[in-house]
Amino acid sequence: MPIIKIDHDKCDASDCAECVDSCPMSIFQLENNKIITKSGEDCNLCEMCQDLCPSSAINITE
Repeated sequence: MPIIKIDHDKCDASDCAECVDSCPMSIFQLENNKIITKSGEDCNLCEMCQDLCPSSAINITE
């Protein structure tokens, strides 16, 4: 199962949320101005969110 870490100190979710919009598996959601993973086990390891994050706040490992 992939491990998805979001550095909330780097993430500017209130102005961005690029990962929410780009994830083909819809595993991210915006909650209280923070990005959270709602179903990390569904991640297909495409790393699109990691690649598109402008603040490099997402790290995915297997």
